[in-house]
Amino acid sequence: MPKLPIAVLISGGGTTLKNLLAVHESGRLDVEFRLVVSSRKTAAGLEFARQSGITTEVIRRRDFQTPAEHSQAMFNACRAAGVELVVMGGYLEHLLIADDFANRVVNIHPSLIPSFSGHGYYGLRVHQAAIDYGVKLSGCTVHFVDNEFDHGPIIVQRACHVLPADSAQDLAARVFDLECQLYPEAIQAIATGKVQLDGRRVLVAGPSGNQH
Repeated sequence: MPKLPIAVLISGGGTTLKNLLAVHESGRLDVEFRLVVSSRKTAAGLEFARQSGITTEVIRRRDFQTPAEHSQAMFNACRAAGVELVVMGGYLEHLLIADDFANRVVNIHPSLIPSFSGHGYYGLRVHQAAIDYGVKLSGCTVHFVDNEFDHGPIIVQRACHVLPADSAQDLAARVFDLECQLYPEAIQAIATGKVQLDGRRVLVAGPSGNQH
């Protein structure tokens, strides 16, 4: 089976990219990394891409007059690289999704969407908000990206307990452990044709072929 050509979008340390590369190296991710695009030329994650021989580009939002021009540059780079799925890996810019990439851009958010999601919910803010609200479960959500923050159809979610003594950093570490498992699993499901959209509902086929 041919491997799914992907691009990974980053803005910082590239921990998500590093994890995806490790899972790919282990043989559990049927993708081909065609491109890594960073919104910052100083993003440490660019070095992970270079060490793996992946083409890199830096495309900064501030270099474009409008969001539409920025979006066009981003997706033109993906088209030129033959990318079929765009994976956001700690990408902090708001990106308008090109029509031909609808339901072909994915993101992972460190909460159980729709809780603690949307504009302004990123990093430790998400986890502190969950603790302050007093929820007993948090987790992460892999979703398709549309033109609203954390709004596109949900692919998969995974939960963990919020413990009474948790700091935002404690919860962030526990959720990130889940992200490192769930994101590659979701991308692998897409790569192997096990993900189908039915309106906003996403059906994911399990090992037995049953959908959930």
